[in-house]
Amino acid sequence: MSLDQRPLAIFLMGPTASGKTALACALADRFPVGLVSVDSALVYRGLDIGSAKPDAATLARYPHDLIDIRDPAQPYSAADFRIDAIAAMERISAQGRVPLLVGGTGLYFRALQRGLSDLPDADPALRERLAAEASSIGWEAMHARMAALDPVAGARIRPGDTQRIQRALEVMSLSGRTLTELQTGGSGVRFPWRVLKLALLPVDRKELHERIATRFDAMLADGFLDEVRRLRDRGDLVPDLPAIRAVGYRQAWEYLDGQGDATEFRNRGIYATRQLAKRQITWLRSELDARTFDPDRGDPLPEAERAVAQFLGMPKASRPALPAGI
Repeated sequence: MSLDQRPLAIFLMGPTASGKTALACALADRFPVGLVSVDSALVYRGLDIGSAKPDAATLARYPHDLIDIRDPAQPYSAADFRIDAIAAMERISAQGRVPLLVGGTGLYFRALQRGLSDLPDADPALRERLAAEASSIGWEAMHARMAALDPVAGARIRPGDTQRIQRALEVMSLSGRTLTELQTGGSGVRFPWRVLKLALLPVDRKELHERIATRFDAMLADGFLDEVRRLRDRGDLVPDLPAIRAVGYRQAWEYLDGQGDATEFRNRGIYATRQLAKRQITWLRSELDARTFDPDRGDPLPEAERAVAQFLGMPKASRPALPAGI
């Protein structure tokens, strides 16, 4: 049997607030890696506080590809990410380093490694019929129908995300296959890198939920609402844009539109972040070839370091704990 000669890459995955950035930076101190962000919010310039984007000092010391590469007015898709990520990985590999992709956007990881099947083009007449039906029975009922046919998409797409509900139902009607089948079916082309998958997977969600609430409060103290006000003041951004639909930003936008008081906004923002983490954990559990670490049961760095050292064929070494404050 021939040896696998593909270059090496590492995927570091985990739900929001699980400590991915700190672990990635610690591994970058130990191994010759180049960091690539896998996050659908971090691609946007100006979405800093609410997206928990690494601060300027961290990015200066630990540069990440694919952060701040789009204006919030420009949609960014999984297909866009795959093109950009492969280009970044090729640059890193050509430099003799190992791409380390870190983030929590499961669709991006999956699109990168497996490819994306071609989706049918939009059908204006069908969309009009779906919109008319939604006007009659409501988008919640349309979401329920979509979820019954495609449970994975039903868990990922929010009941209030009318654009994505409509697209999922359109795709199913035109292709006879679910959106999930088409998005994860892949291109059939072998991924050009051999991958080690590491996943931070909290066992006790209570501790994760506490971190999410603490971090959201810290974002508010750091000026999250002022950040969203600046985005609104541009005048060219609307709530249906992918950037503004990001968790936290959508709730802040609605609050600034007069929907609810400050307490309700905080609760909705924390709840939406917890729901995101739940979806991310569900996806991670389907990644059966990933090595998992519980970040709430001790420092994950030593075990992750051993896994990476073995994968890269490098000697083991003891290292300090995770960088503080990242």
